[in-house]
Amino acid sequence: MGVFTFEQETTSTVAPAKLYKAVVHDADDIIVKAVDQIKSVEIVEGNGGPGSIKKLNFVEGGQNLYVLHKIEAIDEANLAYNYSIVGGAGIPDTVEKISFEAKLFEGPNGGSIGKMTVKYHTKGDAKPVEKEVEEGKAKGDALFKAIEGYVLANPNY
Repeated sequence: MGVFTFEQETTSTVAPAKLYKAVVHDADDIIVKAVDQIKSVEIVEGNGGPGSIKKLNFVEGGQNLYVLHKIEAIDEANLAYNYSIVGGAGIPDTVEKISFEAKLFEGPNGGSIGKMTVKYHTKGDAKPVEKEVEEGKAKGDALFKAIEGYVLANPNY
């Protein structure tokens, strides 16, 4: 098994604590409102804390698909959240799992800087396919921006 690591960074005008609440605690409810393709999010194992597995159901290309997310760690004090995609449409055949280590920091003008480390755990000697990595990054960015957009559009959030 190989592990291939990528770094990502994004910015937001939303304060870190508020954005963390939206991304970690309320994302299951927000994304079904903010992203038309996502139909539901359900906990299929656990209580929503570390070790739990969530099933995100969505429509892509006219097909009903899903992704399984395993929550690895929730660190409220440091605004950090770690999870892995462990099954479903989000996992290419050559990949065992994709792990994400996300953390929010204070940004300029009261906003946030989000830093994410993405690790592709591949099967055997396989290497991640660049196109799949880029598509994954784009989907992750779009999801983050959809949650941010929801928070900005709902001032009483």
